[in-house]
Amino acid sequence: MRILLIHPNYHSGGAEIAGNWPPAWAAYLAGPLKRAGFDVAFIDAMTEHLDEDALRARIAAAAPDLVGVTAITPSIYAAERTLEIAREVVPDVPRILGGVHATFMFKQVLAECDAVDTIVRGEGEEIFVAVARAVRDGTWPEARPGIKGLAFRGADGIVATPAASTVRDLDGIDPDWSLMEWDRYIYIPLNRKVAIPNLARGCPFTCSFCSQWKFWRDYRVRDPKKVVDEIEGLVNDHGVGFFILADEEPTINRKKFIEFCEELIARDLPRRIQWGINTRVTDILRDEELLPFYREAGLVHVSLGTEAAAQLKLDRFNKETKVEDNARAIRLLREADIFTEAQFIVGLENETVETLEETYRYAREWDPDLANWSMYTPWPFTPLFQELGDKVEVFDFSKYNFVTPIMKPEAMDRDTLLDRVMANYRRFYMRKALFHYPWRGTGYRRRYLLGCLRAFLKAGVQRTFYDLGKVGYWGPQTKGKLDFHFDDSREIAEAQMDDWQAAAERSRKVKERQAAIRAQGKARAAEMAAVKACGGGDRQMDDPAAAPAGTTAG
Repeated sequence: MRILLIHPNYHSGGAEIAGNWPPAWAAYLAGPLKRAGFDVAFIDAMTEHLDEDALRARIAAAAPDLVGVTAITPSIYAAERTLEIAREVVPDVPRILGGVHATFMFKQVLAECDAVDTIVRGEGEEIFVAVARAVRDGTWPEARPGIKGLAFRGADGIVATPAASTVRDLDGIDPDWSLMEWDRYIYIPLNRKVAIPNLARGCPFTCSFCSQWKFWRDYRVRDPKKVVDEIEGLVNDHGVGFFILADEEPTINRKKFIEFCEELIARDLPRRIQWGINTRVTDILRDEELLPFYREAGLVHVSLGTEAAAQLKLDRFNKETKVEDNARAIRLLREADIFTEAQFIVGLENETVETLEETYRYAREWDPDLANWSMYTPWPFTPLFQELGDKVEVFDFSKYNFVTPIMKPEAMDRDTLLDRVMANYRRFYMRKALFHYPWRGTGYRRRYLLGCLRAFLKAGVQRTFYDLGKVGYWGPQTKGKLDFHFDDSREIAEAQMDDWQAAAERSRKVKERQAAIRAQGKARAAEMAAVKACGGGDRQMDDPAAAPAGTTAG
């Protein structure tokens, strides 16, 4: 039985400017599927820029018995269209959709796209194997109600089976990276093949704009030796020379991260492959003494979630850092010879020209090697999205890509917001190009920084950076003429709204119960305090009549 996995053809001009990234989801699904005895094929329609006719031909050539597609929020319509094409080519084949967006928005997806047969909710490795076995054994679709972690249309409406448990044995997954055509996946700054393995899944923090902690649910760390086995295989078998850990924050478990670095050094891998991570400012400050050791292990690039220059925004995002911490973390990384990338989130409803200018001022003062200004993107399944309420005007999820201004600030229009962000980019990187990159060190550091500049210039010339070509931005003179191509016909499905309202009601009741429990606790504490005040201790006064002879009570 042949399973065909397809990565949908979606582009936004964001992370792609640094290169093409191998879709790790396909490798991590293919490993368990192959061990279960299934033949797995893969089409990366995004990296290959396949149009619909080319995709039809590729699906027909694969002759699959089961089709699986994934989607994050901005690629959801491309994923739905991919499954529509699959239905045209192989109409009797089950069509499965997974990924973070479908996991939380399954009612929306099933209501808007009838080409989606079934949705896998949550981590897919174990659930998808169960689906594949049911198809192979001829019990599909009747078996669906008995498989945990699915959503589908039933006779009486949308059915969601109980959630499946998270994957406990991450070390047993063993991804199959041989699916990838590795010559396609190049990290432009170093001109090396790039991979995205992971050390852990989940995140213990609950940033209000993020989906990671909701999707993975609990935080689990793989055996560092197993991860290094995987990386060593990527180097030896596929010629990979750079990797980025997919973890939201791989340094959370300090002990495991140190073991990971030690294992890389023990196998002499830093001589052959370097790597980067995303992490929090607090972890860098915590590990100040270890930063040279991390650099020895091959860590050359750290992207820091500085998030916002204004402390008001840091508080809004539930970040646990102070503005001044960002500057110190960047300085420490620079002293350890690790490239730093500062991430700023802009475009909330309270954004102004002045706050955008403030982010540029901080970027200059902190002096990171790289800086990114990402448009605030309120994932539709996060707490902050529902807090924003009617301030969210755009429900075209294809634009939820960190480069399109979804929110309209109260003090400016979207054209001005994009123009001021581009002004920050121009000033920051022009200064770096003239006064920093050509003169900062020699050898690896200089080559890396110039490679980063080359990636920006390439995306700029091709008009792919920040989707500028699509929206018609050529500079300040085009303000008022931009077209973000929002699809105004898109809206939240009634079934999804009902689901949100039910969830909000459950949340309200939980909060009421918690408030009642706290009130009861305070009342008990007050009663005990009154007792102590009367007796001067933690028990009531003794009865004088009960005092032994020859003593006095009290």
